[in-house]
Amino acid sequence: MNLNNPKILNIIDYWIDEDIGSGDLTTPAVTNSVRKAEWIAKEKGIFCGGEIIRKVFEKLDPKVEINLLIDDGDKFKPNQKIINFVGPAKSLLAGERISLNIAMHLSGISSYTYKIIELLKGTKISLADTRKTTPGLRLFEKYAFKCGGGKNHRMGLYDSAMLKENHIAWQSNSNLSESIKTIRLNSPFTTFIIVEAENLNQAKDAVIAGADGILLDEIDPNTIRNGINELRYIGTKTSDHRRKRNLIIEVSGINPDKIDNYLIDGIDFISTSSSVTKSKWIDLSMRYIN
Repeated sequence: MNLNNPKILNIIDYWIDEDIGSGDLTTPAVTNSVRKAEWIAKEKGIFCGGEIIRKVFEKLDPKVEINLLIDDGDKFKPNQKIINFVGPAKSLLAGERISLNIAMHLSGISSYTYKIIELLKGTKISLADTRKTTPGLRLFEKYAFKCGGGKNHRMGLYDSAMLKENHIAWQSNSNLSESIKTIRLNSPFTTFIIVEAENLNQAKDAVIAGADGILLDEIDPNTIRNGINELRYIGTKTSDHRRKRNLIIEVSGINPDKIDNYLIDGIDFISTSSSVTKSKWIDLSMRYIN
């Protein structure tokens, strides 16, 4: 993650302004001498947000020194020390809640993702995220997903094309092949086109129409298991002027508790929004040292 990206810097500025506003009203009661503090984990998990926290305090007060004891993506245990801080007391207090909030949220996403990744061990299936993210936090939440071992799907509508149920229903020409052709004519040659299919017949039509990837949405595992080889075969026989790529088969709409049923040879990705929508914050605490 490029923390010097102006978009990210603006978001961090917003966090600071949201919490501190015109000034922290408690600071007159606090000494501004140099003090020490540390972060302690109250439960186990996967850490995420170290350099983000460093950037928050850098903006608040460059005199704050931060020593990260673990890296993003590392495991931690209950009562483990994660970060040491040295700096003016007022600055440490000003940045406490902002930094803890984002780190607990992101570490929760990383920890949840890691648990699913563990279920995929021994397979060739990767875990991908979705666009179901908190508005304004997508870059951070997708980064947390990667720290947990997942792979990022498209970042937005601009970096790959996906024809979903409503797109197909509202096609201007009522023809999937023509829709894919139109996208290719109006996009860079590197554009990856995915079609969401609700059954195998739709999936076959999409492969024949020239899709680079198929998203099998809420299809039962036995149906996928019985039809996936045929989809692969159709993909090898489909030829047109497009740049040759291996067909990518993605499965979505799966309850994470039932993911064992989808460990099927031939699936490239299982995509899930649950890392963001169902994860809980990891409990971290900032303790001050006199």
